[in-house]
Amino acid sequence: MTAEVVLDTDVASHLMRGSLPETLTSRIAGVRLAVTFVTVGELYRGAAHARWGQRRLAALANWLNPLPVMHGSESVARRWGELTGKALLAGRPLPSNDAWIAACCLTHDAALATLNLRHYVEIGDLNLIAPA
Repeated sequence: MTAEVVLDTDVASHLMRGSLPETLTSRIAGVRLAVTFVTVGELYRGAAHARWGQRRLAALANWLNPLPVMHGSESVARRWGELTGKALLAGRPLPSNDAWIAACCLTHDAALATLNLRHYVEIGDLNLIAPA
C-alpha cells in the first residue's frame, strides 16, 4: 500500500472536526490521504473515553471509511524495533504509538502530516508535513 500523506492522529482529529489550521490544510489539499492502524485505535479510544453515542461513532466510522489504513506487518515491526532501539541508545526514547506511525510511513515511503513535530523530528528520513 502506498499513500502520499499519512495523517497523524492529531491531524486526523482536527480534520474530522473541521479545525485543522489552514496552513496545514493547504499543504495536504489534493493529495491521497491515509491513516495507520494506530490512528484508528487512538480515535476509537478517544471516542470510548468521551463516551460517544452511536451517532458520533457512526460519523467517525463514515469519516474513516474512505481512507486507506496502513496495517502492521513484519517489515513495519522490524522498522519499529530499529527506530525505538536507536532512540533508546541515544537516550531519547520515542513514544510507542508515534514510533509505530513513523515505522508505517517509513516502510511505505509515505509523508506524515502532523501538528506535533517534536514527536517525530529526530526520526531520520521521515518526510514531515506541518503547518508553515
